[in-house]
Amino acid sequence: MSAEFLNELRAAIGADHVLCDGDLSSYELDWRKRWRGKALAVARPADTAQVAAVLRLCARHGVTVVPQGGNTGLVVGSVPDDSGRQLVLSLRRMNRVRALDTANLTLTVDAGCVLQSAQEAAEAQGLLFPLSLAAEGSATIGGNLATNAGGTQVLRFGNARELCLGLEVVTAQGEVWDGLTGLRKDNTGYDLRDLFIGSEGTLGVITGATLKLFPRPAAVTTALAACASMEQTVALLKAARRKLGASLTGFEVMGRFALDLVGKHFPDLPRPLPGATWTVLLEQSDEESETHAQERFEALLATALEDGLIEDAAVAQSQTQSKAMWHVRESISLAQAQEGLNIKHDIALPVSSIPAFCAQADAALQSAFPGVRIVNFGHLGDGNLHYNVQVPEGGDGAAFLRDHESAVNRIVFDAVQSFDGSFSAEHGIGSLKREELAQRKSPTAMRLMRSIKQALDPQALLNPGRVL
Repeated sequence: MSAEFLNELRAAIGADHVLCDGDLSSYELDWRKRWRGKALAVARPADTAQVAAVLRLCARHGVTVVPQGGNTGLVVGSVPDDSGRQLVLSLRRMNRVRALDTANLTLTVDAGCVLQSAQEAAEAQGLLFPLSLAAEGSATIGGNLATNAGGTQVLRFGNARELCLGLEVVTAQGEVWDGLTGLRKDNTGYDLRDLFIGSEGTLGVITGATLKLFPRPAAVTTALAACASMEQTVALLKAARRKLGASLTGFEVMGRFALDLVGKHFPDLPRPLPGATWTVLLEQSDEESETHAQERFEALLATALEDGLIEDAAVAQSQTQSKAMWHVRESISLAQAQEGLNIKHDIALPVSSIPAFCAQADAALQSAFPGVRIVNFGHLGDGNLHYNVQVPEGGDGAAFLRDHESAVNRIVFDAVQSFDGSFSAEHGIGSLKREELAQRKSPTAMRLMRSIKQALDPQALLNPGRVL
């Protein structure tokens, strides 16, 4: 069967784009290098018609499919298992910018278009596509939508879902749904777009998207502020929202140990507020001018200093300084990797509950595993923390993960649940968190999701073993 299927696949998309031999590690190894699978083959279609042809072949031969964009996911959701029977459907060749409408403020792209390319296409027309991630040079729009990616500007612009107006999707049966509308209003039946966004390739393969664009701001300003407690960071967020309103586009929090790791492994990077217990990175996008933006920022920080919400602050005086501040924030994950293996958590909580959650989870982890180090940072403005656990100083990372990862996850996720939070904020479920979903999601929600999966993919060919 495999030989016949592969021959038909080569005829459908070209023999050069059906990869079976050689080094396939970029398709078979997950981003965190925790899982290496074995693909039956890698198919690299050039357009939507070829994707549809591939899926029709898979449906006829009963071959399961793993859709893949930039393969930058963190929950083992876009690489094959080790059976050697799954086809990796790579959309990397589908990287065109199809259209840009400056009057309608929309951008239509192939699913394999890299996020940075979409940003640059908008910028070339004096416009803004605000989705921004650390992996934006590799992550693709299709993957961003399939996982409903978040990033650093959710506070102002929302997740990927809020930035998408229309989709083009190929079904498990190889049919094409053309929903590439640029309409802001369209109440003609069920919202199929929202069904496929966030489904992680389990319901259909996204092949194109129409995205929202925005006017570029006149000025973007950045600042760092030092806070003595997590309670103060939340109070500062409240003050910033009141003072800056919709112009507040970023509000990131970084714990001292997270920045200590950056300082240890990247000593050449600046540390404007050394010794701060919590460092907040604020960004505002102003519609008037650089001077107006600076004045508003400085007024906010002066008031926060007088009110005891912050201990110190530093406002970027140039784009270079602003980029340096963001570079420090974006280097935390790299510094963690340099420090050794760690247990990652991508959690969401009501902002008001974050201080109490941190106190409870910190205490529970230190009681269970004395000396464990907490790398706490993330998008405080929208309630999303990357609450990661580093092994005790000098400990064996591999052994700690092998022996204690499940127990650490249980402590953290139980605390998250006690505050009505989510154990997966922006990374998705994949296969890594599938069992956790089954345990923590309500039985009614699980039945509904399984019903949708059965209706759209009755042969269970699309990304099996992921989410459900």
